[in-house]
Amino acid sequence: MNIKPSASIRQNYNEIAELCKSTGEPVYLTKNGEGDLVVMDIDSFSKREKMLKLREELLVIEEDRIHGAPDYSVDEVTSMMEQAIREVCHAGA
Repeated sequence: MNIKPSASIRQNYNEIAELCKSTGEPVYLTKNGEGDLVVMDIDSFSKREKMLKLREELLVIEEDRIHGAPDYSVDEVTSMMEQAIREVCHAGA
């Protein structure tokens, strides 16, 4: 965990930016000894946001499964997709 005083962002921006990029980890900035801000490089932030969104979607699916939503095998999904493709192809003909 990288912790720096908030003044370091003004004094050492490039150093903090490089630390974020090289480690892929956030830098925690403190003000008067208390947590104040978190700084991350944009690629790590985007990756984290995508991962959190995926995790949220998986939790919704798992809740649905627990509450009795139907589940399908890979073969069943493949068959349903093939049927949907056939229907679309025949609708356009």
